[in-house]
Amino acid sequence: MENKVNKEKRKWQEGVVEPLLERHPERRIRFATASGIEMDRVLAPYDDPVDYLTDLGFPGQYPFTRGPYPTMYRGRLWTMRQYAGYATAKESNLRYKYLLEQGQTGLSVAFDLPTQIGYDSDHPLAEGEVGKVGVAIDSLEDMETLFSGIPLNEISTSMTINAPAAILLAMYVAVAKKQGADLTRLRGTIQNDILKEYVARGTYIFPPRPSMRLITDTFRYCKDHLPRWNTISISGYHIREAGSTAVQEVAFTLANAIAYVQAAIDVGLDIDDFAGRLSFFFNAHNNLLEEIAKFRAARRLWARIMRERFGAQSDHSCSLRFHTQTAGSTLTAQQPDNNVVRITLQALSAVLGGTQSLHTNSRDEALSLPTEDSVQIALRTQQIIAYESGVTDTVDPLAGSYIIEHLTNEIERMVQTYLEKIDALGGALAAIERGFIQKEIAESAYLHQKAVETEGEIIVGVNRFATATEQKLQRLIVNPAAAEQQISRLRALRERRDQEKVNATLSRLRNAARETDLLMPIILDCVEAYATLGEICDVLREVLGEYEATALL
Repeated sequence: MENKVNKEKRKWQEGVVEPLLERHPERRIRFATASGIEMDRVLAPYDDPVDYLTDLGFPGQYPFTRGPYPTMYRGRLWTMRQYAGYATAKESNLRYKYLLEQGQTGLSVAFDLPTQIGYDSDHPLAEGEVGKVGVAIDSLEDMETLFSGIPLNEISTSMTINAPAAILLAMYVAVAKKQGADLTRLRGTIQNDILKEYVARGTYIFPPRPSMRLITDTFRYCKDHLPRWNTISISGYHIREAGSTAVQEVAFTLANAIAYVQAAIDVGLDIDDFAGRLSFFFNAHNNLLEEIAKFRAARRLWARIMRERFGAQSDHSCSLRFHTQTAGSTLTAQQPDNNVVRITLQALSAVLGGTQSLHTNSRDEALSLPTEDSVQIALRTQQIIAYESGVTDTVDPLAGSYIIEHLTNEIERMVQTYLEKIDALGGALAAIERGFIQKEIAESAYLHQKAVETEGEIIVGVNRFATATEQKLQRLIVNPAAAEQQISRLRALRERRDQEKVNATLSRLRNAARETDLLMPIILDCVEAYATLGEICDVLREVLGEYEATALL
């Protein structure tokens, strides 16, 4: 029987809307998100009903749709963690101190490309890339410089590093030990998410299965030595940057997370011993409503996966906590001040969606690494949202909005369909090896670009409202001498260190990698002997092999 609300909605549709549409048609025939979710003109309470206790619940309680903590930002704001690093460790250290002085509450380290793929700065393949997209780290000596004057026991540090994550974490631990820090109180995150590298970024070193061993080794080490450290940040950010939709971002990220959890269980870890230290990293895009719903759906999905699939008993194990970065792929070189508005909307979606930490991109990042002025505007954007907007005064302020709850439900349903397909293929690792995830992302990227070119999607200042004059911004120029300075320091280190000690620790690592030994303690020994990142990775390449991508047709 038709309920009263739906009856009145039908009367409104027939008596008010349809006569109006005959005179004034709507702007488009179809309104939908990039994920293909229809945006209804108006939703009513019974169009997509929600069971409050089952689907929403209260903040800080299963299924965590409304947030992982009971009081959310009324108790503590998200960590304002600006991603930064360029040139040498000394220059990046100055930028970190500047950001902390401006009110940043956590550090986020960007490494240069050679560091990300395990090469020292003097390797032939590193030429032209040293210090360009992040800071160059070749040895413990560089890490000591990077955090000079920054007490590691007082801050939280995120490191965006994947294939050599265990090595960079070992360097961080070694610096903390030198500072006299209590390792059990170190707080931070290593990205350590290799599966998305094979489908979205490409900064891999080793084949997928040996890489999974390094990840679970890190889980095991941190469980015993770094109990407050987030051992992995399972990243949808780069999947979205590669062209995925919001639904695909959540689906492929959770599929990867399932693979990591299963791998940890397979090496003997108990789900409730490590699941609470898993964290996630999502993108915040331009569609404000879809993005808010995406974050809420991801939390609910993960809670159900952990409890129903893996049997987690602890609520903490079921609680998805995530860092957000605004969408670099949406920034435009044309009219770069427009990016400030885009970044603000994206940051707002992350806050309304309940993020635990946030990086806001800078307006000039489509042109160069950001200047200090641009970084300050980006940080002030977060601070204005936090202290002036009022959205932090109540928990999950858009809960109960008919469109938000509908979008949350639809994203959950569509993600679940993807997860079932990936399970049928044998899981995320098998789906990656068969090219399924890569093809799905490529198709979405193609459709988006086609829509931009045909003005099906409007990019202000690019395919609509363009101007003939180019806006001029000051650009950050990386010191052209930085690479040579870095290489000189690296060579000087090799000359003065105890080479016999280096050789002995590398030999132990080689033998351990051939067996099933836990590698993290040995990697730490190598680091403390001042073996370089490239030397450690070369030993692991020798034993574990190197990954070569195959073309997908």
